[in-house]
Amino acid sequence: MDNLFFVSSKLIWGLLSPASLLVWFLILATLLLWLNYHKAARRLLTLLSLLAFAVMAYPVGDWLMQPLEIRFQPPSTMPEKIDGIIVLGGAENLKLSTGWDSAEVGDSAERIFAAAELSRLYPELPIIYSGGSNLVQMPALDQEGRVSMTLLTQAGIDSAQITIESRARNTFENFVMIKPLLPEADGHYLLVTSAFHMPRSVGIARKQGINVIPYPVDYRSSQPEQRYWDFALLAHLETLEVAWHEWLGLTAYFVTGKTSAWLPAPRKPHDQQH
Repeated sequence: MDNLFFVSSKLIWGLLSPASLLVWFLILATLLLWLNYHKAARRLLTLLSLLAFAVMAYPVGDWLMQPLEIRFQPPSTMPEKIDGIIVLGGAENLKLSTGWDSAEVGDSAERIFAAAELSRLYPELPIIYSGGSNLVQMPALDQEGRVSMTLLTQAGIDSAQITIESRARNTFENFVMIKPLLPEADGHYLLVTSAFHMPRSVGIARKQGINVIPYPVDYRSSQPEQRYWDFALLAHLETLEVAWHEWLGLTAYFVTGKTSAWLPAPRKPHDQQH
């Protein structure tokens, strides 16, 4: 069932990503023209042109991204007693790393930097890093976790402090597979992942009974006063793609019972026991 969910999620994203939707609707408009439905084609092309211009001209993706990124804040005071640090994969680019026989990072390298910073703050605590290949056609990339270990040690973390889980293909599997590796089943763990990814990650952790303290990094949205018309299509589209993917992920995980809430919220102080 988990394999079906994984493959289906990839196929659905191929259909529903913003870039894919623009292409699919462009194909539909072309078919309408060939079938002499000129009026419908003109309307669809007009709508596509307006949407494409908006994405190109202004960072509209920030409107979807920022609600995710502000949902959980870093600890105002770092906890004195925790049992470990969980870092979710995504910083490593396994396909390029394998192809070039070199440890390559992607867009979420801040996760590695944060792990290194926290390892210096808590030098006696284990760092549990979870990340495997999320590619349907290349599922067996680096199942020994060599790339992740290389990146973490290059950042200055002692290898003796690191536990690698390298078979998880998505966020749900991250927590299912690290659960047996945790030193204390009912302990408390700092959770490092991208800020936009934190709500879904916290929801899954809670569903799995893992007590986490969010430590978000890798922010992608600009503050409202920093947004302006700059016609940076690729940058705007990238933010929109990531945000839209995360909202779809939150919905799919909630519908399939993999997370504790559709949009998990921070717990009230009296609900937290650290």
